[in-house]
Amino acid sequence: MMNVSCKSKQQTHSNFTKNETTQIIKKPPYLKKGDTVVIVSPAGNLFNKKAEIQQAKKLLNSWGLNAVLGEHIFTQNNQFAGTDNERASDFQKALDNPNIKAIWCARGGYGSVRILDKLDYSTFIKHPKWIIGYSDITAFHNQIHNLGFESIHAIMGISLNENCEFLEENTSSLKKAVFGNELAYTIKSSDYNKLGETTGQIVGGNLTLLHTMLGSKTTINTDGKILFIEEIGEYAYHIDRMLQSLKRAGYFENCKGIIVGDISNVKKNSTHWGTSIEQLILDVVEDYNFPVLFNFPAGHEDINLALILGRTIDLKVNKDKSTVLFRK
Repeated sequence: MMNVSCKSKQQTHSNFTKNETTQIIKKPPYLKKGDTVVIVSPAGNLFNKKAEIQQAKKLLNSWGLNAVLGEHIFTQNNQFAGTDNERASDFQKALDNPNIKAIWCARGGYGSVRILDKLDYSTFIKHPKWIIGYSDITAFHNQIHNLGFESIHAIMGISLNENCEFLEENTSSLKKAVFGNELAYTIKSSDYNKLGETTGQIVGGNLTLLHTMLGSKTTINTDGKILFIEEIGEYAYHIDRMLQSLKRAGYFENCKGIIVGDISNVKKNSTHWGTSIEQLILDVVEDYNFPVLFNFPAGHEDINLALILGRTIDLKVNKDKSTVLFRK
């Protein structure tokens, strides 16, 4: 198999307009009834998760879609859903199959980065399709963005916990995203917000994965864009370390704004950090004049609203309520 991964940072600049602030991004065709969606697991295994995957198939079927499963989705290889080659094979077949219109990742965990350079996107580029997921799936979002296509940061196959109070809200936002309906959010503003209005393509995802991609051909260019971040299970000092690394790599130099999703389950260190996570983030970006929106409901908590990465959004961070509007 020929290895075709995303372009280097210099090559990626060829996708930019003359002012080098707006990358040309294409949207895959929106789904329509009768389309086929494949569920794959490119990272962690699905031990004892068959019921959740059946629930995911049921949801897609209720939308008039045809749901199929990757060949190795329930394979176990220690913590992974099969070997690297097996997981890459499922993803590659999904990329190449013209009958597959979207790839919905079953779960994250860890493992996506191990198969990035095994994938050939030549067929995908000619016939793009939606890649859906969050957390560890940020690795693919970066890769897809650098190739010049939108993708969807949203719930995954095992996210359909019937006890979740916000399940309908989560699934509704995903349905709107994949079918091309209007996507707009209004949320209560945080006292930590840095007020302002801005417009730009939204990029990003899990902070650890963004940090992992630094220095590689899968890092993203944030010039003229709005960065979304979320995280779970990290120490405050490590969140600061990762953000400082992004800062040193130039992530914030020409950034248009930041949307902070859930920063969940912050670990306690023997040495107390001393400030809130919100203040930690504000301290990192204090030298930059762009709005910062906190508490956007996306990430590893109960509410995980869909975001179309690569899409131009209008971000208004106001004192009482803030809005995120995805342009058509």
